[in-house]
Amino acid sequence: MEIYNQIKPQIIKRLEEFALLWKNGSEEDVFAELAFCLLTPQSRATVCWKAIEKLRESGMLFKGGYKDILDALEGVRFKYTKARNILEARKFFTRHGRLEIRRELEKFENPRKMREFLVRNIRGMGYKEASHFLRNVGFGDELAILDRHILKNLKNLGVIDEIPKSLTKKRYAEIEERMRTFCQDIGIPMAHLDLLLWYKETGMIFK
Repeated sequence: MEIYNQIKPQIIKRLEEFALLWKNGSEEDVFAELAFCLLTPQSRATVCWKAIEKLRESGMLFKGGYKDILDALEGVRFKYTKARNILEARKFFTRHGRLEIRRELEKFENPRKMREFLVRNIRGMGYKEASHFLRNVGFGDELAILDRHILKNLKNLGVIDEIPKSLTKKRYAEIEERMRTFCQDIGIPMAHLDLLLWYKETGMIFK
């Protein structure tokens, strides 16, 4: 709570920026966030975002082939698979030569259904990655991003008894519900707690 009270204005500002990206950003801005979240498993977020910025600057994120994308993923683990995942996601969301992510996701009535759609259709996107993406475009109020930092802190806080070796859909939902209840008990919104715990681990509020 002490840390939260210190950085709460920064957290609010960051979440407002995420929401504005969906409202005012381009389809390319939205896709960049999706591609970023496809890169993050077992890789440092700052390294992944640097790769996305490099791809955007060159235009290769939106028109490059496999090797163009692969060459930019310096320092990203499992880059061969992840380069392919970005290409497949771009193809999936392209309609008549244009990205149309908003139109696809706005068909769903809530973020949980958006997440199910993403997990079902986007290669390399599990519940954690889909939740991360939706948070980064303003839909994270009720979604948990259960990465290793968050799970470790949830265990330390007594929210969960142990860190699971793997996260099935059922287990993910159970931990997410426990986190939601914990947030209600302590009076910190779930989207705030994620950024708070990330700050506690890394010293920064990032993405």
